[in-house]
Amino acid sequence: MSRYLIVAARFNETISKALVSGAEEAFQESGVRAVDTVWVPGCFEIPTVAAKAARGGTYTGIVCLGAVIRGETPHFDYVAGQAAAGIMKIGVDTGVPVIFGILTTDTLEQAMNRAGGKAGNKGADAARAAIATAKSLGKLEELKRL
Repeated sequence: MSRYLIVAARFNETISKALVSGAEEAFQESGVRAVDTVWVPGCFEIPTVAAKAARGGTYTGIVCLGAVIRGETPHFDYVAGQAAAGIMKIGVDTGVPVIFGILTTDTLEQAMNRAGGKAGNKGADAARAAIATAKSLGKLEELKRL
């Protein structure tokens, strides 16, 4: 049975909750019933929790969700960049699909549009990407046995 994990940031919680709802809905629509959710303080903390989960062998895929909205300081660049780099490294190092579903926007309005507004729900997109990537990895395993 496939089991997935959502790691979500409490910072910008309204946006994160909408992304999590979209991901949960996409998992349901895809027939995935085993989904756990863990909340962390912010996007910077997501890679630490995702790494431990990926190394634990329990999860078929991990979806990382949150929002980093540009402010008046360079803080945005550090948080968004390090979260992205950390998430990518975990997937490459472990072979577990770890999906970057963190919105990086200039404004709250842009984030809202991507968390169920005009631009759809990027949480749902991230969940579908986790499922598709896991299937691709499974196909590679099949091909390896031929």
